[in-house]
Amino acid sequence: MPTTEPLVILQRDGAIATLILNRPGSLNALDLPTAQAFLACCTELAADDSVRAVLLKGAGKAFGVGGDLASLRSDPTATAMALIPPLHASILLLTSMNAPVIACLHGTVAGGSLSLAMACDLAIAADNTRFNLAYVNVAANCDLSGSWHLPRLVGLRNAMAIALLGDTFDAPEALRLGLLNRIVPAAELESAALALVQRLGNGPTQAIGRLKRLLRQSLDNDLPTQLDLERDNFRDSTKTADFAEAIDAFFSKRKPVFVGR
Repeated sequence: MPTTEPLVILQRDGAIATLILNRPGSLNALDLPTAQAFLACCTELAADDSVRAVLLKGAGKAFGVGGDLASLRSDPTATAMALIPPLHASILLLTSMNAPVIACLHGTVAGGSLSLAMACDLAIAADNTRFNLAYVNVAANCDLSGSWHLPRLVGLRNAMAIALLGDTFDAPEALRLGLLNRIVPAAELESAALALVQRLGNGPTQAIGRLKRLLRQSLDNDLPTQLDLERDNFRDSTKTADFAEAIDAFFSKRKPVFVGR
């Protein structure tokens, strides 16, 4: 009997985890089984302190085209209400875990797949990648945190244009807007993404997690609240093995070797 490929592949290489959306025949469109598989993988990663960096990518010709419209043709309300919760739970896990999450983007990145990419901590894309928020084109609004992350990344005026017009734009424009950290030639995408995730995976993971959360919290906190959070988090950082290693390495004039604790 033929082996059924998993809808989401979770690979481990030491402290580095790779999540692969694996519906290449449907351009990684998100249906309910895929959403459930993705949540299972994210739950596993969030519970594993040995994971120090996560790379998220799509198999085949595209990172992803968003929600599977074919699955929404029959009883769209019930289907959407089943599909969205596991994806939203996944977003909360990815944004709260200590390990940085890097989106590796190619081909088409549209709809919910773009929202998912925006929820990642960093994003790198092939220079021929095409983007479209697309919800307005199917008379829908954002999900997967798109309406939360988009204005925070590109500003409200740009977010309005991207969301309301539903136009396709290219990788240089995505970089200019702030949706990407870097674009590279398509042939170099895998190696560039791997180098980035390995660099972060060798970093002080707990400090990276605190920085992730502080930066996200800062967008909604007043200054006194944020200062209190910075103080408390710095206190906790000083108790880690990586902080002790960094201080010793500084005075020993050597490069620190972090262990993620």
